[in-house]
Amino acid sequence: METFISNDPKVIPGTWVGRNTFLSNNFIESYSPIDNSLLGTVSVTTLEQYNTVIEEAYKAFIEWRKVPAPKRGAFIRAFADKVREKKEELAKLITLEMGKSIQEALGEVQEIIDICDFAVGLSRQLYGLTIQSERPNHKMLETWHPLGIVGIISAFNFPMAVWSWNSTIAWVCGNVTVWKPSEKVPLCAIELQKIVSQVLEEFNYPQAISNVINGDYRVGEYLSHDHRVALISATGSTRMGKEVAKAVSARLGKYLLELGGNNAIIVTPSADLKLLIPAAVFGAVGTAGQRCTSTRRLIIHSSVYEKVISALINAYNQLRIGNPIDEKNHLGPLIDKNAVESYLQAIDKAIYYGGKIIQPGGILEGEEYTSGLYVKPCIIEVTPDNPVVQVETFAPILYVMKYETLEEAIEIHNNVPQGLSSSIMTLNMREAEYFLSSEGSDCGIANVNIGTSGAEIGGAFGGEKETGGGRESGSDAWKNYMRRQTSTINYGTDLPLAQGIKFTID
Repeated sequence: METFISNDPKVIPGTWVGRNTFLSNNFIESYSPIDNSLLGTVSVTTLEQYNTVIEEAYKAFIEWRKVPAPKRGAFIRAFADKVREKKEELAKLITLEMGKSIQEALGEVQEIIDICDFAVGLSRQLYGLTIQSERPNHKMLETWHPLGIVGIISAFNFPMAVWSWNSTIAWVCGNVTVWKPSEKVPLCAIELQKIVSQVLEEFNYPQAISNVINGDYRVGEYLSHDHRVALISATGSTRMGKEVAKAVSARLGKYLLELGGNNAIIVTPSADLKLLIPAAVFGAVGTAGQRCTSTRRLIIHSSVYEKVISALINAYNQLRIGNPIDEKNHLGPLIDKNAVESYLQAIDKAIYYGGKIIQPGGILEGEEYTSGLYVKPCIIEVTPDNPVVQVETFAPILYVMKYETLEEAIEIHNNVPQGLSSSIMTLNMREAEYFLSSEGSDCGIANVNIGTSGAEIGGAFGGEKETGGGRESGSDAWKNYMRRQTSTINYGTDLPLAQGIKFTID
């Protein structure tokens, strides 16, 4: 991306108040996991700069909330048009900075476009209610109003899409946004901010409707502890989410959490392998296993276990690992050396507690893998009580295990701390319906005959338990970004009180 290539990479400002930028004396470096090349050096937001961002954002909110929602939708539509024009350029940046395959990166940019389309439609559908009053000549209304400043803390694995899920819905609801991206992928955030700023300028709207702050966890703490920030939407690890929840709860603020997943597919005797194998393989190795919806566990009926394992091994042996810019490669590198170390430790732990290697893992070596971040997708046979399956490891490791009855399979499935995505592969209607019932999957997403990974923006995205309970994207998730107000109008000449209470004054 020539946008970020410079003789002095330290010229890249990390603090963006709309189009205005600020440099500081501290920097973070963005290296490509493909080959460890330095893509750019970005300044870290100072506390003083942060306060400037918040002050300007609030001023922008005062003006933005006055703009009718359909006009806010028109702005979002124009932003989507710019993203369409730069789709390939943005996807290449995602691949260079994050390491996912170019095809997946193109899909991520498409998510931005899709959620913009959803937000444009939503701009004419922010419905409230009318409620029947118990009092004569009274009318009750339920209306929705913007919150103010929405803080967005995003993770490295979807360096653009997750921001768009939050920002476009927040904007159409009348809010302004302050985005703290992962320090591992700051350039993706800056490039999107440039596009937003250009559209804001064209519409003559306040630039501080959209803002970016860069840095490590301390910059995230500025947002979490700030009473001026009405909502924090945080995506990342469960550990991080708990810290955010603690800080925001202490000030009685609002938070929306999208945290870890430990997703499983239950494979029944009637499962169609033509559906199962591509779903399971993509779920396990897509984005090199670094999706919150990645398939971590396969819970397979004993009667088809050997058949499924044989088909999986055959599929894994066809996987191509290499430079993710090459469309022929199925997966690229992990994000950094810490991710590689977690991958190796998880394999060792699984084996220590009795796991059996089905498909060997390991670090790849050679000219194409000089960064040391390319690893082999691994399959390990475990028992359900192996402690490694309780933990989400962001890497291409698939744990396989057996079951005898569907009730047993669902018990195994639900017996983990996380509750994001889930799937059952079956041609039996009763099994499918049981899985989707209150006695079945305890996850926020439950699928039949498709995998765990990937979701359409039309549905609310999120999970239960240690996944945080938040919902983003479609359905009525927009309500998270607004405050509810109940109003009663008396259009009569008397003042009756609720519940029939009598109160008189001489």
